[in-house]
Amino acid sequence: MIIRKTLLLLAWGLTLSIQATSQNSRTNEDGRRLDKSEMETTDYMPEIHGTIRGKFEYQPQISASRFEVRNARFSLTGNVHPMVAYKAEIDLSDEGSIKMLDAYTRIFPVEDLNFTIGQMRVPFTIDAHRSPHQQYFANRSFIAKQVGNVRDVGATAGYTFRPGFPLTLEAGVFNGSGLTNQKEWQEDFNYTVKGQFLFTKGANLTLGLQSIKPEEVRANMYNVGAYYEFCGFHIEGEYLYKHYEKDAFKNVHAVNSFINYDLKFPKVFHKMSFLLRYDMMTDHSDATNDSETGRLKINDYQRQRLTGGLTFSFSKAFVADIRVNYEKYFYKSGGIPKESERDKLVIEFMTRF
Repeated sequence: MIIRKTLLLLAWGLTLSIQATSQNSRTNEDGRRLDKSEMETTDYMPEIHGTIRGKFEYQPQISASRFEVRNARFSLTGNVHPMVAYKAEIDLSDEGSIKMLDAYTRIFPVEDLNFTIGQMRVPFTIDAHRSPHQQYFANRSFIAKQVGNVRDVGATAGYTFRPGFPLTLEAGVFNGSGLTNQKEWQEDFNYTVKGQFLFTKGANLTLGLQSIKPEEVRANMYNVGAYYEFCGFHIEGEYLYKHYEKDAFKNVHAVNSFINYDLKFPKVFHKMSFLLRYDMMTDHSDATNDSETGRLKINDYQRQRLTGGLTFSFSKAFVADIRVNYEKYFYKSGGIPKESERDKLVIEFMTRF
């Protein structure tokens, strides 16, 4: 109850921060400045983007391999007015399935303030909020895939404080029933608040708070993460803590940490990146009940992972990359690995347009 009240107060306070400021420096979904004088010539034209990720994987423990199209995403972004932008994104092959991902309208009533309503990724962590082409590794961290990965239908408000105070706040309210059960009437919503502190170029501190209730049990998540970039290095660490009300399931701890170093090349490849990651998670439940026992079930067993990798970039980062990763898993006694959560070699080609 306290968590929900706190989140609602933050969202309400964020809404009240509207001020009578200039409207000449609004940006669209991709960060491009919107100029009302250009709307009837070029700015209203939509922008089409896409990400194709094809990969080969080999699991030495079972001596088996496979090819896979991990993503074939296409998005349409643009604006219909200096204060109104939109985005629609679909994945034609999310491991062979078609999924509608983003579908929202974003309004910029005044400078640095925006309101969004529709279907979107819930703002929370650092790594879970990265699009596939922005990922450093071929496979997402446990925080980004299992524990902190939420897409839902709802509304958010965002405000950037400046100058002199490098803080961006986002607060949102969501159905909590996922993307396919939008017709259900809700008595309890999901809530989220995310703050990003950009102290200087290349330095970021992110704090997040999220409260979800998929079924009968509410779970509250707390996240802190930071990264720093200097001299070709990117160092990042993130911690997520998940607490289930009524002691319905033991608390979950998840960590993601990695280091990336870029080595520039004069020919063929723009650069080669050396990567090393350590991530872990304890036993995790998505807060849904087991149909037989009625209690919360374990969806993901406790495990640790070491990932080493090389990324070859033909162009600037995250446009045309070859990612070569090897993942080594460590399970506790009694842990049951999922089919795709075991030691493996991954070779991935990623193209962004």
